[in-house]
Amino acid sequence: MSVYSLNKAVWKDYELIDSGDFEKLERFGQMVLWRPEPQAVWSKQLPLSEWKKRHHVRYIRSKTPGIKLTSEKGIWEKTPKAQEEWPITYHGSEFHFKLKLQLTSFGHVGLFPEQSDNWEYIYKQVKAHSETKPKVLNLFAYTGGASLAAAAGGAFVSHLDSIKKTVTWANQNRQLNDHLPEMRWVVEDALAFVKREARRGNKYHGIILDPPAYGRGPKGEKWVLEEQVDDLVKSVAQILEEECFVVLNLYSMGLSAVIIRNLVRMHIKGSLEIELGENVVPSSTGAELPLGTFLRVSKKN
Repeated sequence: MSVYSLNKAVWKDYELIDSGDFEKLERFGQMVLWRPEPQAVWSKQLPLSEWKKRHHVRYIRSKTPGIKLTSEKGIWEKTPKAQEEWPITYHGSEFHFKLKLQLTSFGHVGLFPEQSDNWEYIYKQVKAHSETKPKVLNLFAYTGGASLAAAAGGAFVSHLDSIKKTVTWANQNRQLNDHLPEMRWVVEDALAFVKREARRGNKYHGIILDPPAYGRGPKGEKWVLEEQVDDLVKSVAQILEEECFVVLNLYSMGLSAVIIRNLVRMHIKGSLEIELGENVVPSSTGAELPLGTFLRVSKKN
């Protein structure tokens, strides 16, 4: 399995400053965030005083007197220099786009920088077929970094997420980038949508999947990755063109990428090029932070 470290040359607006003690200190543009990180099992390299001096906001998930928190939601402690939302720019190898970031109750900001290597892959796959304007479906698409990369390569993108507010956020990101084409916006349960597309006979040249371990659809549909991933891959296989690519990200710590490779081989027939990888972000203090695995598969006639 390959290991892909975040390319600092294309990420001038992002830096992992330090990590450790189950936390990370990151710079997004001019904003420095202090957040929990379950993978950072080692000790901090910078002194705690340096973390306190540098950060603009800190996300707290643990219980605090007088504040009712759940395991999913927390609060942001803000310094006077904190911003609620702010823009950053991704300068890819051959393309670029802007993204709007903002503080959410779940501790996210609308961007997972480690995904940029997948953005580069998606762009190149689409670019290779740009004369036919390939169709790309982005499932569990969040705020749309992968959608923007596909659009930059020349694809017609269908962007799907089950949360309307998230799709609105992704649309705002598209509007920040006038040089990119319009997209199709879908608020729907991903598996239900894919099954409906299969019944209609619609097919795609590329499909991007970034499923959560757990979730809910727009009508309360329950999603558990381990229980539904087989059906998802099987259904996705039915809406792929003969020449196609698939990118699948895994953040579930209990699900091996080898399992997904088995499912892909079972359900997607033909001559496949399959790559398994782990996304890693190096910190400025030396430690490498693993942030999920991925599978990329391309199929040619």
